Amino acid sequence: MTVLVRLATFKAEPVQPEFVPDETDDPDERDSASAEDPDTPNGEGPERRHDRIARHATPGPGNSLQSWTRAKSPLRVALNYVVIVLARISPSLKLKNLLLRSIGVTVGEGVSWGLESTPDVFWPELVTVEDHAIVGYDATILCHEFLQDEYRTGEVRIGERAMIGAGAVILPGVEIGEGASVAANSLVTQDVPPGETVAGVPAKPMGGSESPE
Repeated sequence: MTVLVRLATFKAEPVQPEFVPDETDDPDERDSASAEDPDTPNGEGPERRHDRIARHATPGPGNSLQSWTRAKSPLRVALNYVVIVLARISPSLKLKNLLLRSIGVTVGEGVSWGLESTPDVFWPELVTVEDHAIVGYDATILCHEFLQDEYRTGEVRIGERAMIGAGAVILPGVEIGEGASVAANSLVTQDVPPGETVAGVPAKPMGGSESPE
């Protein structure tokens, strides 16, 4: 896949935690969902993304987003945001990797980030992108979810030579296997096995080896 890099006017937006609900956010549904369900990409094994997510009680009154400053240092988040903005608009792949490593992202050798691709602003240290993986234009890697009674954090791991298409969103706790591909504009709510290609909202296996773009 060729990384799409285009020079465009960039408008910085206020820092906001993001939450994208998926079909297993209800605790009862999580408990009843079978790891052997053929409709889930990681049906071969017992561990699912929710098993890898840490849950933290809302530290104050109201929903957890109201108390985000008690979950993470505002100064740390501000620094992360500035560095990520610079990485998003930089045309240099080497500079992108250098900047993102400086805030804790684990970046392997030869990783390529498309223009405006964004790792988690609050917990970038939970992002791992292995050697020669590609994160496409405007893709987002989330390692947190702010909910009503709790907030969640989870490591995201993108395997060696995996490809993430433009505009895709990866949720906390997801693992993308070696050589796997995620199609553009997909929402990845479950693990993607090595070599698998997934697409859609939520992302499902395509059963082929199509490029994500």
